[in-house]
Amino acid sequence: MLAHALRQDRVYLFGHSNDELSELGWIHFGRYLHQRIAGRPTQYITKKQEFYGRDFAVSRDVLIPRPETEHLVEAALARVRPGDVVVDVGCGSGAIAVTIAVESRARILATDISWGALQVAGANARQLGARVEFVHADLLSCMAPQSTDVVVSNPPYVGLFEAEGMQREVLDYEPHLALFGGEQGTEVYARLVAQAREVLRSGGWLLLELGWKSLDAVSLMLRDGWRDVDTVADLAGIPRVIAARCTP
Repeated sequence: MLAHALRQDRVYLFGHSNDELSELGWIHFGRYLHQRIAGRPTQYITKKQEFYGRDFAVSRDVLIPRPETEHLVEAALARVRPGDVVVDVGCGSGAIAVTIAVESRARILATDISWGALQVAGANARQLGARVEFVHADLLSCMAPQSTDVVVSNPPYVGLFEAEGMQREVLDYEPHLALFGGEQGTEVYARLVAQAREVLRSGGWLLLELGWKSLDAVSLMLRDGWRDVDTVADLAGIPRVIAARCTP
């Protein structure tokens, strides 16, 4: 936050550690510190978050990209082929869609039901030179049957019953539309799996980020009409990604 207040990077701080803060620097830093003490996440103060080695702009219209979501990107990149049509559902800041677009030679589409999120994602795509087509839509409702090779998503997966125990920084500041997946937290998964079954070509991949208690419920959704179901754990050993192929 101090680097942000001074409009400098961290290297500057190390090289000028004995400098006195200017009055303007104190004013900016004091304001940011007050916001952080009140619970506002640092990323919403600095308006950026690093993801997969790149800086993404963020606002309160989008979730703050988490390092765990990089596992989803890596799993998708391992399955995406040149020329594939890839759809990122609920793109938020565009971190997933933009990263896959930059790291692959696929055609990338990204959907979100939030106009505010699409504006943030579009700005990130332009800033990072990524070719992504953005569509205002509810999940995969904009896609034609059997038109897609890969569907990837970090959907809302928190249950409404869990709200009371959530961190203040998340509950009070991050968009509830992108957080809560229904009363149990699995309702959006169910809709998304059903829609993906319709829009994916035979053998196409569905890749989903998992909540910490979602694996069993989502695995049951992939029991019929799917094959090659696989999970990827994060560095803590928690199942974080599930991937499955659409059967003919």
